[in-house]
Amino acid sequence: MPLPEYVTINGTQYATARLNPQALEQVGNLQAVDAELTHLRQRMAIAQTARNAYVSALLASMKGEGELADGVQASDDGKPKKARAPRKTKKDAAA
Repeated sequence: MPLPEYVTINGTQYATARLNPQALEQVGNLQAVDAELTHLRQRMAIAQTARNAYVSALLASMKGEGELADGVQASDDGKPKKARAPRKTKKDAAA
């Protein structure tokens, strides 16, 4: 990987052409570590996406057959049924 023309460390910019061989080696090490950190962040994002999918699958598998999220029952055509209004008792109807 080619070295950049300038390196900024703690807010100070350094010309790589003026760095000694040991400093140039450390710049290369920093580039390698930065590339690895980027790779690890990408792998973390992939793993988090997979975890979210597994959680969703787990929740779906724990639901009762024919039951959707939040206890809503599925109709025969697979669409959620609307909740029925509570039945009135004879006492309520007389009032």
